[in-house]
Amino acid sequence: MKALVFHGPGEKSWDDVPDPTILHPTDVIVKMDTTTICGTDLHILKGDVPAVEQGRILGHEGVGTITEIGSAVTTLAVGDQVILSCISACGKCDFCKHGVHSHCLGEEGASGIGWIFGHLIDGTQAEYVRVPYAETSVYKLPSGVTPEQGVVLSDILPTGHEIGVRYGSVKPGDVVAVVGAGPVGLATIATSGLYGPSRVIAVDVDANRVEQAKAFGATDGVVSSDADWKDQVLAMTDGLGVDVAIEAVGIPQTFQMCLDVVRPAGHVANVGVHGAPVEFALQDLWISNINVSMGLVNTDTLGVLLKLVAQRRIDPDLFISHRFALGDIIEAYDVFGRAAETKALKVVLQA
Repeated sequence: MKALVFHGPGEKSWDDVPDPTILHPTDVIVKMDTTTICGTDLHILKGDVPAVEQGRILGHEGVGTITEIGSAVTTLAVGDQVILSCISACGKCDFCKHGVHSHCLGEEGASGIGWIFGHLIDGTQAEYVRVPYAETSVYKLPSGVTPEQGVVLSDILPTGHEIGVRYGSVKPGDVVAVVGAGPVGLATIATSGLYGPSRVIAVDVDANRVEQAKAFGATDGVVSSDADWKDQVLAMTDGLGVDVAIEAVGIPQTFQMCLDVVRPAGHVANVGVHGAPVEFALQDLWISNINVSMGLVNTDTLGVLLKLVAQRRIDPDLFISHRFALGDIIEAYDVFGRAAETKALKVVLQA
């Protein structure tokens, strides 16, 4: 088969590789119908995720059709079209039983890490993929939800919802600032609306993304290259700062921006994937009573979000800006990697 293979920082290619095979009774093989590229894939290519070895097939999102099932699989069948969660869950360990699938103790990849696709095992940017723990790691695609919409549910919608909105404790009436209006930031904006905030402020260096964010539910926007960006944000509160500041980029500057605008006793929720140390001035911050949260998505709300998508409460189609054939994935990476120029949000690859 063909697959997008990582060959070290800055190096990738669309290669011929062996077809995946069933390795464990709980596996299935899926023929990929639709996949996409994540900001985390760009972090991998920058060298920010050193656990990814050369030769790894990238990708952790997708919708596909099951072509083969392991002997222990009883609730899935050949021909089922399924959403692949970016987090694999054995469903049996202590963490999985408590919904912390991101730290699944199963033996696939590495015990204690639930994100294994495109990280510790071969991923979804390929014609076929082996899916471990299939019965507890995929969701059947219901009628009325398209494969393209399903791809958005693999990662960014649950990530924004769980790590941004839920960890940030967004509640009715809150003023929320989302720093970074890329796909995950937009997913955070879209799902924050489910909790009734009074204002949702999109903050980004790209004026186009700030404007786009309003279609996802942002009530206000601030271009962070403006010298008075902080004053603009504070002017939308009572002057004391936002109730919830959500970091959705993954660089030290944007994390600091969240600390700069959060009010005393507010929440800072870090969603971004960081590849460099961040300064945390605890000697100044200890007295502020803020809560700081962070984490890897568990996708334990994927099923709920799927229902909301099916009922048109959330529109995943808004995230899709470009479409490519799977074989054109190198071009797709180029477009996605130059999002400021190309205005790319989610690029969808169709087999």
